[in-house]
Amino acid sequence: MSFEMLIGLTGGLGLFIYGMKQMGEGLQKTAGKRLRHILAFLTNNTFSGVLVGTGITSIIQSSSATTVMVVGFVNAGLMTLYQSIGVIMGANIGTTVTAQLISFKLGDYAFHAITLGAAAYLFANKKKYQYIGQVILGFGILFMGLNIMSETMHPLRESQYIVELMKNFGDYPILGVIAGMTITVVVQSSSATFGILVGLVSVGIIDFSSGVPILLGSNIGTTVTAILSAIGASKTAKKSAAAHFIFNILGTSIMISLIYLVPGFLGRLREILRAFSIATNNSVSAERMLANTHTLFNITNTLLWMPFVGYMVKLVNKIIPGEEVSIERGLVHLDQRMLSTPQAALSQVNKEVCRMHGLVEEMVIESRKAVIEKDTKMINKIKHKEEIINEIEEDLLVFLTDIPQNSLSDEDIKTLNSYFAIIDDIESIGDDGDSIAELSEYIIENDLIFSKKAEESINHAYDLVLDYLKISREIIETGDEEKASKLFAGEEEMDNILLKYRNEHMERLNRGICIPAAGIAYLEVLEDLEHISDQFADIAYSIIERKKQRTI
Repeated sequence: MSFEMLIGLTGGLGLFIYGMKQMGEGLQKTAGKRLRHILAFLTNNTFSGVLVGTGITSIIQSSSATTVMVVGFVNAGLMTLYQSIGVIMGANIGTTVTAQLISFKLGDYAFHAITLGAAAYLFANKKKYQYIGQVILGFGILFMGLNIMSETMHPLRESQYIVELMKNFGDYPILGVIAGMTITVVVQSSSATFGILVGLVSVGIIDFSSGVPILLGSNIGTTVTAILSAIGASKTAKKSAAAHFIFNILGTSIMISLIYLVPGFLGRLREILRAFSIATNNSVSAERMLANTHTLFNITNTLLWMPFVGYMVKLVNKIIPGEEVSIERGLVHLDQRMLSTPQAALSQVNKEVCRMHGLVEEMVIESRKAVIEKDTKMINKIKHKEEIINEIEEDLLVFLTDIPQNSLSDEDIKTLNSYFAIIDDIESIGDDGDSIAELSEYIIENDLIFSKKAEESINHAYDLVLDYLKISREIIETGDEEKASKLFAGEEEMDNILLKYRNEHMERLNRGICIPAAGIAYLEVLEDLEHISDQFADIAYSIIERKKQRTI
C-alpha cells in the first residue's frame, strides 16, 4: 500500500467518522434532553430497556455513546445493573441501523446532501432547522468519506497479497474476529469498521464469508469504550461495562462455533438472506447481506439472552464481587401518599431537609480533603452529591407546594413556608462545596502549592464552618432558637477571619512568599467558606422568624 493510498484511506475514514458524529449530534440536539430522561426512567424491565437502547442508539448513531451513557447512569445511581443490561442489548441492535444505512448505495447523493445540509445549517433562522441541516450535512459527509475509501481501496484488488490475506478471514474466521476487534478498538466505532468493510466489499477484495467474522469482531471491539469509561467509576458501573463485554463475547462465541462446527454454515446463511432479499424486493448485494447479517445476529443474540439477564447479573457479581453503598436519589422520607395527612407530611419534610443538610456537610468535609490533600476522588464525590442535592431540592419544593394548607394550623403553615428558604440555603451550601471542588481541580491541574501559613488558615476556617454547620443542623431538627445566636456570631467571626487572612495574604504576596496563582485560589476558597457562613446564618434567621410569628 502506497503512502498516497494510506492518506486517502485515513482521510476518507476521517470524513466518515466526522459525518457520523455530525449526524448523531444533530439528532441529539433535535431530540433535546428527552433522550437522557427516556434512558434513565423508561427502563423498568429488560424488554423496555432493549427498546429504549435500540431507539436511543438509532438516534445518536453510536452504541459506544449509549453504553458510556449507561455506565454514567449506573455510576450515578439512576439505573441498576439489571436495567443497564437491557439497554446494552438494545444498543447492539440500534447500532445496526447505521450499518443498514451505509449498505445502501447512496454515495451518488453525497454532494446533494452536503449542499442542502450546509445551506440549512449555516443560513436557517431557527435552531430546529439548523439541527436538521446538521443531520443532512453529516449524512452527506459520511457518504463522501465512504466514496473516498472505496475509490482508494479499488487498486488493492490487484494485489495478490491483499486478496490472499482477506481470503484467510473466510478460511480462518477467528482471524477475522481479531481483525474486526482491533480495527474497532483503534477507530472507536463499530460503524466505522462496517464502513471500511463496505469499501472492501464494494471493490471485490472481500466476500460475504470473510466479512462476517470481521463484523463479529467489531461487536467485541465496541465494548472497549464502555470499559474505558468505567475506569475510576463505581463498582456497579464496572459491572455494567463487564456485562456489555460478556454479552457480546458470548454471542460472538456461539456464532463462531457454528461457523466452525456446522459445515457450510455461512453459505446456508447467505442463501437464507438472499431468499429474504428477493422476497422483499431488496438488493442482494454483498453489502446489503452483510448489513442484514449484522442486524439478524444482534437481534438473535438479544432474544437468546433476554430470559437469562438475572443469571448474567449473578455471573458479573461473581467476577466483580462486592457492592458499593450508593446514595439514594430523590426523596427518601416522603411520597405522594403522605399528602393525605399534611401534619405527618410536615414532620417527614423535616427529616428530608435534615438528610439534605447532612449531604452538604459531607460535601464540605470532602471539599477540605480535595483542596488540602488534592484528592481527585473527593472531587468526583462532591460533583455526584451536587447532582443529588439539586434533585432533592426540586422534589422537595414540588412536594411542599402540593401539601394542602387548608387542613394545617397557622403555625404549621408558617413552618411550611420557612422550609422554602431553608432548602434554598442548604442548596447554596452545596453550590459552595462544588465551587471549592472546581477550584481544587484548578489547583491540581496547575500544580499549585499553598504556603504553610495559608494551609493553616484554610484548615482553621474549615474547623469553624464545620462546627457551625453541625449547630445549624441541630437548629433545623429541634427548632431551638437559642442556638441561633451562635450562628450569627459565627457569621461575624468568619467575616473578620476573611478580612484578617486577606491582609496576611497580601503581606506574604509582597514578600514573595506566596505564588500569585495559588493566592487567587486561596482567597476564593476562603470566600466560599465565608459564603457558607452566610447560609447557616440565614437558616438561623428563618427559624427565629418562624418562632416570632408564632408568638404574635
